[in-house]
Amino acid sequence: MVSFIPIFILFGLFFLSVPIAFSLMGSALFFYAFQNMSMDLDLIMQHFIRSAESFPLLAIPFFIMAGSIMNYSGISKRLMGMAEVLTGHLSGGLAQVNILLSVLMGGISGSANADAAMQCKVLVPEMVKRGYSKGFSAAITAASSTISPIIPPGIVLIIYALLANVSVTKMFIAGYVPGFLMAIALMITVGIISKKRGYKPDREKKATSKEIFIQFKDSLWALILPFVIIFGMRVGVFTPTEAGAVAVVITTLIGIFIYKELQVSMFGDILKETIYGTSTVMFIIIAANVFGSYLSWERIPHKLTEMLLQFTTSPWRMLLIVNLILLFVGMFIDGGAAMIILAPLLIPAAVKLGIDPLHFGIVMVVNIMIGGITPPFGSMMFLTCSLLKIKLEEFIKEIFPFVVALLIVLGLLTYVPSIVLFLPNLLN
Repeated sequence: MVSFIPIFILFGLFFLSVPIAFSLMGSALFFYAFQNMSMDLDLIMQHFIRSAESFPLLAIPFFIMAGSIMNYSGISKRLMGMAEVLTGHLSGGLAQVNILLSVLMGGISGSANADAAMQCKVLVPEMVKRGYSKGFSAAITAASSTISPIIPPGIVLIIYALLANVSVTKMFIAGYVPGFLMAIALMITVGIISKKRGYKPDREKKATSKEIFIQFKDSLWALILPFVIIFGMRVGVFTPTEAGAVAVVITTLIGIFIYKELQVSMFGDILKETIYGTSTVMFIIIAANVFGSYLSWERIPHKLTEMLLQFTTSPWRMLLIVNLILLFVGMFIDGGAAMIILAPLLIPAAVKLGIDPLHFGIVMVVNIMIGGITPPFGSMMFLTCSLLKIKLEEFIKEIFPFVVALLIVLGLLTYVPSIVLFLPNLLN
């Protein structure tokens, strides 16, 4: 049990509200300073620096910057227009638009928190104005934001692919069907709630083919970007890292020359958002790599694998156990950090039982995202409640049916692997 002391320290620091990166660093440094003193502390600091020297990690700041440019260049506005003509006639029109917008945004921004923040500023005020309760608006915004990291190019998908040593392109492709299933489940739930509460459609009747075509033509450049990224990686024109740079260039060109809304003066704010978002993620990744060196030194993943295999040799039971662990952890820890900490621990056991790492990765990501909208510490829950200034009790009451809908989808993804693996297998 002595070798597990840094893990206990880590979770103790979490519960004391110490930032995740400092918790990881503190527990790792405790191990090297007091338990294993064979490594010089200077070498540990070098390990911090080496952890950031990874070419694939460059994809993270590029995609964060591309998502920020979207909000300044008019791309987000046109995606919302497209979502409105497609779903505005359904019961709970603006709530349905909220969900579809997350699907469209996910293909570019890839961040749940970025998606939730944008919709809180742009869409929720209009929802409240049209009679939707603030609690319901916050709940559907948080719930729909869980889709963004699943639809490529989600940042969490990139992190998992690097940790599991699987193809980033295949990981991206594996996210499409699960992301669409989550959207369908949420839209059905919104439809049921809206009929009970009398939330009316945003449009009196379904958009005509002409209206859809006009909006599609206006939104075409915004819609085409995800397909350019996936197609370019699939045919080998650029790597996933280079795809991030391509996304930045394309969104910039669209904003300046096509939509003509992106101004040079806006790049100061864009760079600030990119630096803040990147530094937060990278700081956690670097700290987690040092923590990972402790795990490797003490063979914790190997011990955990043996323990799980003693408990069960059934892949289906193993997936159930992992689901329960991840849902619990996701309630307390941010998605990216939870992935970085848990993936190296759980992947060896999953592979040993014959679970496909692509399938396991999607199950992990969906799990962690659901945890992000549940109490007590779900990150998207806190973000939407703080931005919209509503009480947690109101949010919790409204989020329950959406959590149930997402858990049903999680069950399907967990026990019907072909849903996840169908598209990636076509690439073989």
